Amino acid sequence: MKNLICLLLLFASCSPIKIAYTKTADNIDLNKYKTFNFYELKASGDTTTKNFTQRTNILKSAIIKEMNSRGYLQASTNPDLLINIGIVVREETRQSDSRTDATKYLGQQDYSLKSDNIIAGLFKEGALTLDIVDASQNKLVWRGSMEGIVPRNKTSLQKLTESGIKKLFKKYPVEIKK
Repeated sequence: MKNLICLLLLFASCSPIKIAYTKTADNIDLNKYKTFNFYELKASGDTTTKNFTQRTNILKSAIIKEMNSRGYLQASTNPDLLINIGIVVREETRQSDSRTDATKYLGQQDYSLKSDNIIAGLFKEGALTLDIVDASQNKLVWRGSMEGIVPRNKTSLQKLTESGIKKLFKKYPVEIKK
């Protein structure tokens, strides 16, 4: 799970972000809440790279922007809503088979191979889940998740994070305030 927040957000420029799931609690009016903050983001082991805080801040900034655009204010004490960020990142291997992917594999083939599977590249795939909780009742009021390829480049990561969070919040049942 290296470069945990490399993620979200999450996704390579050639790969679109997929909204996997959203759900609003029954009989809840999310317009009644006015403030929000984040649960403490806890990570350990190989997830705490030197870029962890920087990448987490990119993610939080995108979420803050979307919450603010809907009229919520971030409050450090007694917020109405708490946001929990869940991230899963795994490294994947893209393989090519020289027998069936001839146009993808251009290597010389005038010798015998023990295996026709060729490692064509490594990439990180990530999933992000946001849980928004009524702080006074400790009750989940909204959940949204998205998934995609995690870019390695910081600029790509920031752009993709912002567009991904914006896409996810289009499913959030509170309209943007003008």
